[in-house]
Amino acid sequence: MGKRIGFIGLGIMGRPMAVNLLKAGHALTVHNRSKASVQELVAAGAVDGRSPGGVAERSEVVITMLPDSPDVERVALGPDGILEGAKSGTILIDMSTISPQVSQKVAAEAARKGVEMLDAPVSGGDVGAKQGTLSIMVGGKQEVFDRCLDIFQAMGKNIVRVGEIGAGGAVKLANQVIVAGTIQAVAEGLVLGAKAGVDPELMVKAVSGGLARCGILEVRAPRVLDGIFDPGFMVKLHLKDLGLALTAGKALDVPLPMTAYVNEMFKALVAQGKGDRDHSSLIQVVEQMAGVEVRKKT
Repeated sequence: MGKRIGFIGLGIMGRPMAVNLLKAGHALTVHNRSKASVQELVAAGAVDGRSPGGVAERSEVVITMLPDSPDVERVALGPDGILEGAKSGTILIDMSTISPQVSQKVAAEAARKGVEMLDAPVSGGDVGAKQGTLSIMVGGKQEVFDRCLDIFQAMGKNIVRVGEIGAGGAVKLANQVIVAGTIQAVAEGLVLGAKAGVDPELMVKAVSGGLARCGILEVRAPRVLDGIFDPGFMVKLHLKDLGLALTAGKALDVPLPMTAYVNEMFKALVAQGKGDRDHSSLIQVVEQMAGVEVRKKT
């Protein structure tokens, strides 16, 4: 039997995740700043909660998928927020990528009202969100995780409880560091080959069969070769995530030199007005530096 689930944040990732919850048979109440997404979900069978508090009033479990730490604090703790509408026993699952310390702060406030919390950020981009194949890294109590496993299974395939509250966010920041470095490496490799006169499609085919194979080559490279940079994950959001990772590195005395470099590359894209484009557009900065474009031959 499906659960009564609230979903707040129907962006590039949140909208398809919510759709998959509906497909799994859960009763869904939604809220989003942009009403077009709400109307789309209502047409598919969801209910408009009208506010975070309104969503919480109708739900056993409330999921948030929001851009940044201040957004989660405002939606959870602010006026007409989730905690105003939630009852004792409600579960809050934040699937945003935010500061682990903010997750712990919100969880502590939630506990005062008898609300349990999991931080459960995801990886897999818009493709994984649409296909229901996201990797979900979860922090929180084991028993709460167990109660929510069927919810996670409607949205993802690789679901791992990595520790207590805040651990999910810490693992997601590590994930974002690895993804950013891989995007940079793929960009440099493709530009190097293109400058040498190699057909980019053949180059991708060749290296994808060896140790260099990776999700970035598989999912992003074909779109890069077609010159398509519509966002699966926005540059400005990845820049935000790297800022969180660098802050964590400083606090933990962990040097992150590659992360700092790629952070500056993403800053360059934002300065060029490309913050809303896909993070794979980082290759355009490398192309500008090398004076060559990596595109499929026609």
